[in-house]
Amino acid sequence: MIKTGSEIFVECLLRENVDILYGIPGGQLIPIFDKIYGSQLKLILTRHEQGAAHMADGYARSTGKTGVCIATSGPGATNLVTGLANAYLDSIPMVAFTGQVPTTLIGNDAFQEADITGITRPVTKHNYLVKDVKDLATVIREAFYIASTGRPGPVLVDIPADVQRASTEFIWPEKVSIRSYRPNYEGHPGQIKKAAELINSSKRPVLYVGGGVITSESSAEVIALAKKAEIPVTTTLLAIGAFPPDSELCLGMPGMHGTYFANHAIQNSDLLIAVGSRFDDRVTGKVSAFAPHARIIHIDIDPTSISKNVVVDVPVVGDAKSILLELNKEIKKSSHGEWISQINKWKKAHPITYQKDAKLRPQYVIEAIDELTKGEAIVVTEVGQHQMWAAQFYKAKKPRTFLSSGGLGTMGFGLPAAIGAKMANPDKIVVDISGDGSFQMNVQELATAVLNKVNIKVAILNNQYLGMVRQWQEMFYGKRYSATCLHRVPSCPEKCSKPGTKLCPAYTPDFVKLAEAYGAVGIRISTKKDVVPALKKALAVNKPVILEFMVEQEENVLPMVPAGAALDEIITNLA
Repeated sequence: MIKTGSEIFVECLLRENVDILYGIPGGQLIPIFDKIYGSQLKLILTRHEQGAAHMADGYARSTGKTGVCIATSGPGATNLVTGLANAYLDSIPMVAFTGQVPTTLIGNDAFQEADITGITRPVTKHNYLVKDVKDLATVIREAFYIASTGRPGPVLVDIPADVQRASTEFIWPEKVSIRSYRPNYEGHPGQIKKAAELINSSKRPVLYVGGGVITSESSAEVIALAKKAEIPVTTTLLAIGAFPPDSELCLGMPGMHGTYFANHAIQNSDLLIAVGSRFDDRVTGKVSAFAPHARIIHIDIDPTSISKNVVVDVPVVGDAKSILLELNKEIKKSSHGEWISQINKWKKAHPITYQKDAKLRPQYVIEAIDELTKGEAIVVTEVGQHQMWAAQFYKAKKPRTFLSSGGLGTMGFGLPAAIGAKMANPDKIVVDISGDGSFQMNVQELATAVLNKVNIKVAILNNQYLGMVRQWQEMFYGKRYSATCLHRVPSCPEKCSKPGTKLCPAYTPDFVKLAEAYGAVGIRISTKKDVVPALKKALAVNKPVILEFMVEQEENVLPMVPAGAALDEIITNLA
């Protein structure tokens, strides 16, 4: 059957079971968008290409399916870069399509030309420039295969306009075989036995679980291992929801803003079992002082992650689910009563808490969201203080229900990612927990939510600062709040002694009026007693709602491990 490149594009996406894609048209994509029109593909017109990438990301994180976005050449393509980098660092399956100038003009600095394959090479798992329409079907098939297998990640396919218009016989490649790409899923039996022997002989083991556990759908196997061998479990930011938060074995999050007891458990362990995690610097702190008494087992599908940041004793390369199934057969039922008792003492002495008084504190807002949704909503975060408070105080019960930008730390991620997650899970409550600074990075996507009737709820914790940077300035830079006060105008004094008072100019924007301007519902909450009623009202409204919580301005995220310090050099209060 003879088809044009644009028709092949649509046919390939339908065969890959793509039900929704996000993007914006442009001059070099008109042939493809013409064929999308009237097809079975559902295209969501976003207001910015970065928003499209994050929507595809949120769709993928919440479902495990491959997210899809599309943008035109030049500035449209370069606007995808942050979203691609975000997905790359967090191992999220995504395929991004870009239009390109005709092949005859490539390299001539044509209007809206950019070398997007060159630009994105460091932030994609793989990318393609299709120069012949005969290759298009094979390239698209390979792109989805590469994005979703092994350690997942984003793949970009750049399609020149003349390739979109050209015709060829359409041949669908049923199988994909790439000589240079053969992910290993089965762990080496000998390495699994070595890991089991270490687990069986350990006295103070800790399971350190990363986002790879959610990717491989191996939460049940982690729980089985923890229960059988009585091993406490710490979950990274990307693994929240992979282990029951109400279990006695749950240690919460490790690292810079992790729990005191998770960090001290790691530092005092004799065996650390890392599963689907990459020993990120925000987790390890000072690497030379990380887990100083522990042997280390590392289970990961990506061989390049093994001993990359921390040297390990027993590497097991392969899919976490496959390996854990075999490992659980080899380990003995164990009891570590003395170790668990010590951890419980740390939990009692240094719980995750905050000052509970009449003031409206951000942690209280998140606790209220957790209580009202019973920990069963899909919570998405932006990046900053609110992100860490959400990780500490929202008790996600299931995998794929806590979505956050980990590796790149992308402000502006939350709103579009929440839209993508809600479209993928229309029957679930989706809440974006946001900061006032982060929210404004992609606020334009409110239009996408309203026009597509995407019933998300956004909780803005408005402390009127770029809060995380302000916290560092308070703790380490003598309270010199350089460029972090979002009230600040040129006439403000160099050192403001009364932030948020009548001496300050009015905060911009008014989020309630902004919500109403987009056609959403806006609610402002200034007192603690109004938090729960406002949340109940928002959850009852069948349209996007923006809740602006006027929280304490100089509240800090604690505990905190200072940059460059060891995990047990943790700060629990600033008194």
